[in-house]
Amino acid sequence: MSRLEAKKPSLCKSEPLTSERVRATLSVLKGIVTSCYGPSGRLKQLHNGRGGYVCTTSQSSALLANLSVTHPILKILMTSVQNHVSCFSDCGLFTAILCCNLIENVQRTGLIPTTVIKLNRHLLSLCTSYLKSQVCGCRIPVDFSSTQILLCLVRSILTSKPACMLTRKEIDHISTMILRAFLLTIPENAENHITLGKSIIVPLKGQRVIDSTVLPGILIEMSEVQLMKIQPIKKSDSLKFLSMHHVIAIERVGVALMEPLSKATGTQPIGSLGSISPSSYGSVKDLCTAKFGFKHFFHLIPNEATVCSLLLCNRNDTAWEELKLTCQTALHVLQLTIKETCVLLGGGCTETHLAAYVRHKTFNEPQSIPKDDGYTQTELRLITEAFCSALESLAGSLEHDGGEILTDMKYGHFWSVQADSPSVINWPDLLSRCGCGLYNSQEELNWSFLRSTRHPFAPQTCLPHEAVGSANNLTLDCFTAKLSGLQVAVETANLILDLSYVIEDKN
Repeated sequence: MSRLEAKKPSLCKSEPLTSERVRATLSVLKGIVTSCYGPSGRLKQLHNGRGGYVCTTSQSSALLANLSVTHPILKILMTSVQNHVSCFSDCGLFTAILCCNLIENVQRTGLIPTTVIKLNRHLLSLCTSYLKSQVCGCRIPVDFSSTQILLCLVRSILTSKPACMLTRKEIDHISTMILRAFLLTIPENAENHITLGKSIIVPLKGQRVIDSTVLPGILIEMSEVQLMKIQPIKKSDSLKFLSMHHVIAIERVGVALMEPLSKATGTQPIGSLGSISPSSYGSVKDLCTAKFGFKHFFHLIPNEATVCSLLLCNRNDTAWEELKLTCQTALHVLQLTIKETCVLLGGGCTETHLAAYVRHKTFNEPQSIPKDDGYTQTELRLITEAFCSALESLAGSLEHDGGEILTDMKYGHFWSVQADSPSVINWPDLLSRCGCGLYNSQEELNWSFLRSTRHPFAPQTCLPHEAVGSANNLTLDCFTAKLSGLQVAVETANLILDLSYVIEDKN
């Protein structure tokens, strides 16, 4: 009979955010995600203490999946971000950093959680209403008759993932391949309701990135058995019979190809038992063999090409895995852009512009915030400053080399100056373009340091069409993913700030 032990009482802790240990743990998590942010973000190597697979990445999906946390507050934060990434693929680090910034900034105000939460929600509503409006100064409509904006969007995603180890030429090539793969999934006769096809990423490791290509249809790698001309022992009787009647049998296709095969051929899976329905059969336009690198493939060419294969190459396993994840993100982002046909300016410019807009609205137009929630003007200004500083600190996280961050007083955009620059200078001589690449320093602009005290100003709204049309190398973000990330960050911060007790079962 096993020994019986008395049940241990649950551990109850009040006001968890007042604990120095909890604050220190949140600070460590913030440091990890902040250091990974943007094109010059630092890579992380993740592995367990027993060795095994090592993950080298700066992407939130891989980073958070391999981080083990025990404290309930960190679990809430990480679960919220992972749920966001599972739905939108992009802006995971944005969400995590902004959430940490908000919690940190709000705690310094000393205001009670109920007031903070109400005001955070009002400010979030102000942001989302502006971002969705036609006068938004950081939103660009997408014209699907041109590939310019879409290519910039894909290129921005690839550039922000340094673990892919791509040169500028390789980024341009892969961006073109991703966009081509996406366009092949759109039906030719699409009307109001669009059902997209499928892009399959086919691995070809150890090859040049520039050899990556897109083919309509499905590539199925041949097995060693299928490559052998004479297989008297390995070939089963059924395969011999099919071969005699000029039927090619492809073995072990795998579950991942079931849906694409169904889309490409119109065929349906056949059960192990029972009769075969005529509707189970499908057809293809052609079948041929192809060789890429050291691999041989069957190439199924469908009658209508809404399924395609992206043959993806990279130098080694680690870089290929990161590139595959990045390509999946880019393809998903393009799908989201069909639903919401606009993008946001990237490179920190949306965050600094939005901070300037919110600060101006609450300081100079306080009537834009409802007054029936029992807060004072002082409380509104304190939370507004905490909220806007969280956005600006997020933008500042893009700088990892000690450079100075500026914002202009006309557009409210993000500008970066290299470290060790002269202290007394003419800014236009030192600056080139803003973070998103839309504006250059030769315009008549005034700048101030991002974290300096300055009078609230109204950033220019309504992007001029000529400015967007003339810029062919913009840094852009997915509208849907960033808007969701903003909402998730604020609501998760509110949830954590509202926690009064943490009860842990120690049994």
